[in-house]
Amino acid sequence: MMVVAALVSWFLVGLLITLSKRYGWGQPIRQEGPQTHLKKEGTPTAGGIGFVLALLLVWLGMLLTGHGGGRSETLLMLAALGMGVIGLVDDLLKIRSRMVGGKKELLAREKFPAQLLVGLAFAIFAAPLAPHVWLPGLGLYGDIVLYTLVMVGAVNAFNFTDGLDSLLGGVSIIVLLPLLGVSPVSVLLVGALLGFLWFNAHPARVFMGDMGSHAIGAVAAGAYILHADVWMLPVAAIIPVVAVLSVVLQVAYFRRTGGKRLFRMSPIQHHFEELGWPETHVTLRFWLVTALGTAIVWGLLRTFPPMS
Repeated sequence: MMVVAALVSWFLVGLLITLSKRYGWGQPIRQEGPQTHLKKEGTPTAGGIGFVLALLLVWLGMLLTGHGGGRSETLLMLAALGMGVIGLVDDLLKIRSRMVGGKKELLAREKFPAQLLVGLAFAIFAAPLAPHVWLPGLGLYGDIVLYTLVMVGAVNAFNFTDGLDSLLGGVSIIVLLPLLGVSPVSVLLVGALLGFLWFNAHPARVFMGDMGSHAIGAVAAGAYILHADVWMLPVAAIIPVVAVLSVVLQVAYFRRTGGKRLFRMSPIQHHFEELGWPETHVTLRFWLVTALGTAIVWGLLRTFPPMS
């Protein structure tokens, strides 16, 4: 089914690119971002709509044939769709603002409560299904809090990892590799991302957008919670963790020092671009770091399988 997901994604993302060019649904580029990115102005965006839709359609087909994966995979898919809808609203606002003006994006104070709500709904149903009880003294209530924070944190971390051609797509595929034997949704997402990367390879013909990054973060967090070990997620997803930490540290340092910067630019991938690394070098080296982290997780899962 991975191949089917890849082909459906390839078709839908290609269709989205065609429609985007016809109607002018291009990505606005921040003037304060890396100057090398200014030439990307107008590139079709929200490619995540195509591969998330492919993920959903193929999963529904599997569900109808009795191969959808049960309650855990249904919960995982619902979390991906819930977070994806939040990202979709953000994508549509960006597209609309470039075409006719108006509000440019969801503000953090608007986006974060919605993410918390979806994360909490996921956590309530995930806690009884997860292989571990992490906070015995608090029981499921403690795990609900933990899983909510992990879900919201992962969604934002994967979102901050986007911004370079193929970076987030490649990182996400690698992070999900240890789960392909136990999570059908992860299998389908990897396939859908392969179809998307056909067009997102440098120089990208389409950008992912927030719908895609939000859905990926939800699947990664949910799959590690439900099928593996929640503490292994930040090891495999070391690049998203570093990306979100770089933003937090940059903001904190900027405020503490009255305007000084800890990094040349955040998230961290843009810092390395400002140091002179070509975009393709940053992407490949971040993939390699992710592969090392995921290899560690793979070894740990084989040595210490999740408790039943």
